[in-house]
Amino acid sequence: MSVFPPDSQFISAEKIEGIPYQSLADRVPTPFYAYSASQIKADYSTLKKSLPDEIEYFYSLKANPNKTLVRLLNQAGTGCEVCSLAELETALSQGVEPKDIIFVGPGKYIAELTQCCRVGIKAVVIESIEEIKILNDIAASMNVVQTIALRINPDFKGEKAKLVMSGKPRQFGIDEQLLPQAFACVEQQNNLRLAGIHIYLGTRILNWQALAKNTLNILTLAESLQETYKVNFDFVDVGGGFGVRYFDKEKSLDIVSLGETLASIIRNYHDKFPLCKIIVELGRYLIARAGIFVTRVNYLKPSRDEWFAVCDGGANCHGSAAGINSLIRRNFPMARLGETYSAQQHRYQVTGPLCTPTDLLGENIMLAELHPGDLIGIGHSGAYGASASPVNFLSFGHPAEILVDKDQAFLIRTADSIETLLAPQVFQLLPVMNV
Repeated sequence: MSVFPPDSQFISAEKIEGIPYQSLADRVPTPFYAYSASQIKADYSTLKKSLPDEIEYFYSLKANPNKTLVRLLNQAGTGCEVCSLAELETALSQGVEPKDIIFVGPGKYIAELTQCCRVGIKAVVIESIEEIKILNDIAASMNVVQTIALRINPDFKGEKAKLVMSGKPRQFGIDEQLLPQAFACVEQQNNLRLAGIHIYLGTRILNWQALAKNTLNILTLAESLQETYKVNFDFVDVGGGFGVRYFDKEKSLDIVSLGETLASIIRNYHDKFPLCKIIVELGRYLIARAGIFVTRVNYLKPSRDEWFAVCDGGANCHGSAAGINSLIRRNFPMARLGETYSAQQHRYQVTGPLCTPTDLLGENIMLAELHPGDLIGIGHSGAYGASASPVNFLSFGHPAEILVDKDQAFLIRTADSIETLLAPQVFQLLPVMNV
């Protein structure tokens, strides 16, 4: 794929919103990430218009934790799903109300749970029976009652997921067959209040029928649990996993058809439990299309019968495009950026500067003829970009990030420098005791 797909409506090969890429590259050294504020707002607006009104949306910071983007999405109307103390503090620092934050993760440590209780977030999502007891002890020591949700690893599996998160042995959640013990344990605690359940079946689902079926299965289980244990849930978190089209043979998620089908599923559930909210947590779907990774061609070189475009940013900045943690390497949408001075296409291997053959951003990809100094853009890069990449490999560091809003550009993260990379490295004596 050598052109950007049409679902990135504010990003083209010539410019992002109203600003040419070269204008950004004149101000900020490559490589960098640029995000379209209008694309973020448009994607969220389409989601809200297409899906039932009963759904509440929580942005998963793991997709992109930049605090400016977190604030933008929260102001648009999303809550936040966080998985670390730093993500929790990011959300709070950007004005996200504690009642709009849930904390998820299989390995929460004491400082994280303590801060959750201190600020009183919407829910700590419990992933094990042991965690129930630990959190209750913390809440009791602070003389507070903390709201929780049980993350369940159900007996059913998610359909059409690229990465299955439940329905088999996993570190996530409490196995469905252990729920009697989990509910009994919660009942014994004085400083916890059970508010709901959380089930996340898988990621990158592009089939709307599968998403609808997954939601139906989750709500059916929620109904059964409420009737069995005589509880009323404030909310049911049905996960998310909405996919984004990256590759040639993929079709975009039909969000309108999904909304039409979910309407009856949710209505039937709400007829029985009218006060229970439905939560959908999304990262990739809210932010991926809005981002582009921009890197500069440093060298063009032939090797055997192939041409290599060696760029200043590679797998260290965009591991997902290089196929890191992927079973199959496929090309993200990619194009030479700027004015087209040649319509002639050539086949290239697009690489970064790393000393490893796995640093391959584009394999056998057709691009407009390249020259040293040209800019290359990788589309749909707003999610799991630098934050899921080995940015410190070879000590290159984290790239800069830019937010573009119409005809204005804002630097929202500075690139690492030699000083920022070396500063945490110290040599100081630790006063340890001999045993």
